[in-house]
Amino acid sequence: MRPAQLSAVLDKEFLGALDGYHTPVMLWGAPGVGKSQIITQVGERHQVPVIDIRLSQMEPSDLRGIPFREEHLVEWAIPSMLPNAERHGPQGILFLDEITSAVPSVSAAAYQLILDRRLGDYTIPDGWAIFAAGNRQGDRGVTYTMPSPLANRFSHFEVELNLDDWVAWAYQHDIDERIIAFLRFRPEQLFNFDPAHNPVAFPTPRSWEFAHRALHKFGDHPQLLLGGLQSCVGPAAGIELKAFVDSLDQMPDLDAILRGEEVKSPKEVDLQYAVAAALVGRAIRAQGSDDAQQSFGHILNYANAFPLKEMGVMLVSDMLRAIGDDMFAVPEFASWAESIGDIMLYD
Repeated sequence: MRPAQLSAVLDKEFLGALDGYHTPVMLWGAPGVGKSQIITQVGERHQVPVIDIRLSQMEPSDLRGIPFREEHLVEWAIPSMLPNAERHGPQGILFLDEITSAVPSVSAAAYQLILDRRLGDYTIPDGWAIFAAGNRQGDRGVTYTMPSPLANRFSHFEVELNLDDWVAWAYQHDIDERIIAFLRFRPEQLFNFDPAHNPVAFPTPRSWEFAHRALHKFGDHPQLLLGGLQSCVGPAAGIELKAFVDSLDQMPDLDAILRGEEVKSPKEVDLQYAVAAALVGRAIRAQGSDDAQQSFGHILNYANAFPLKEMGVMLVSDMLRAIGDDMFAVPEFASWAESIGDIMLYD
C-alpha cells in the first residue's frame, strides 16, 4: 500500500483506540522506505507522544520488568518506558520498531502486550494505539521469521514506494528541488536496492534525504561533492545526480517566468524536469505573500510552454498538492485546465 494510503489507515487505527476498534498494525518494507517516519507523522498530526521501543535491543526482562520481593511475594517493577496515562498522557502511540530483528524470546514476551494490551499487572491505557515495523527476510537485515502466534496478533501492510507521495513529502520538508527534479527524471532511482550484491550505500527515500544534506554541505566544494553524494546513495546514483546538478547552469531565468515574461522551455528533458520542480518550490515560497496569486498565475501560464503537455500536468499536479485549494481561485487555472483537454490531473 502506498504511503499516503497507509497514513490514512494509521489515522483511523489511532482514532479507533479510544472507541475499542483498534487492531495492532504491522508495517513491512525494505530498509529506508520510511516505515518509521510514517508512524512518527501520525503522532505529529494528532499531537500525541510516540514511544519508540526497539525490540532488537532488548531482553525479555526489559519488557516484563524486574522482579523484587514484597514480603513473601515476588512483584514485578513495570518498565518506565511503557505508556502511562499520568506520565505520557491519555492518548499516544506505542511503536515497536525492528520487531522482526528481535530474538524469539523477546517476541514471545510481547505476545500478551500486543493482543491483550497488558503484561502481567500492567495494562496499556485506553487511547494508545500499537504499531510495529520491520524488514522482510529478503532484505539482508538481521531478521527472524515472525512466529505465527505473533503474526496473528497484527493486521499487516507492506509499504509500497510511490514517487508522487515522496515528492509531496519532499516539498513539505524543504528537500532540495534539484533532488526532486532528478528523481522525477529518473524515478527508478528512488529506491534501487539489490540484496544479492549487498551494497553499503544505495538509493532509498532515507538516503536521498542524506543526499539533500550533502548538496548543502559540499555544494561550495566541487572536489568533495561527488564523493559526498556517492557516500549517501551509492556510486552510480551519485554520479548521475552530480551530472544532473552540473547541467542546471543552462536553466532558463526562473525570475523572468515569475514576472510573466515570455520564456522558452528548454529542449532537454532533464532541464524541463528541473524547471518544473524549481517552479513548484517557488510557488510554495510565494504562498501567503502579497503577490502569490500573480506568481501562481505566471507559473500556470508557463505550464503550457513545455513541448509535452504531460510535463505541464506534472508541474501543476505537484503544485496543487503543495498549495491546496488556493490554486482554484487563480484565474489562470481555469484557462490552463481548458488547454490540456483530455489530460487529467493524477492523484
